[in-house]
Amino acid sequence: MKIYSIAVILSPPGGPSAVLSQASDLSSFSFLQRGSVGEFMNFFSKTVADRTQQGQRQTVQENNYTAHVYNRGGAEQLAGVIITDQEYPVRPAFSLLSKLLDDFAAKVPQSLFSNPGAINFPDINNYLAKYQDPRHADNIMRVQAELDETKIILHKTMESVLQRGEKLDDLVDRSQALSMQSKMFYKTAKKQNSCCTVM
Repeated sequence: MKIYSIAVILSPPGGPSAVLSQASDLSSFSFLQRGSVGEFMNFFSKTVADRTQQGQRQTVQENNYTAHVYNRGGAEQLAGVIITDQEYPVRPAFSLLSKLLDDFAAKVPQSLFSNPGAINFPDINNYLAKYQDPRHADNIMRVQAELDETKIILHKTMESVLQRGEKLDDLVDRSQALSMQSKMFYKTAKKQNSCCTVM
């Protein structure tokens, strides 16, 4: 999963859009291709922002690239565009765009929007670097990944116990901590379980 470009765009209805802040990671392209790819990403970002109505989100695919667009509209008339590979999940992309636009609107005065060259928003580079891993953008995805890791560890532990079945029987027989009743319960339960697994 890869984020190639992320941009904050001034997108007034009916007017030309302007890139207010942009960051890109074109390291996967050759040095000679980076200029052309960067221009394409800029053009693609502005085009999809212009074609997305205010208050809407959409995903647009072009060749191997996917642009996720959130045109927030409102008084600021801001849109966010993230260009990723096709494997980057949709929900974290839109979560990232919402955070980016909120942060941009809070830190950059609206009076500077008419002069994009005067805008200094270095945080966009942090967003690009941090959210290369989509689990940082989406809490649900991060929790699911943690649960999956726990499940894998749990399965490994269960498998290692099951592989020691005969040794566990010997430990139960020799245990001083278990009463005769507990040992009988273990043996009965094991017989019933082995009966059921054969069927």
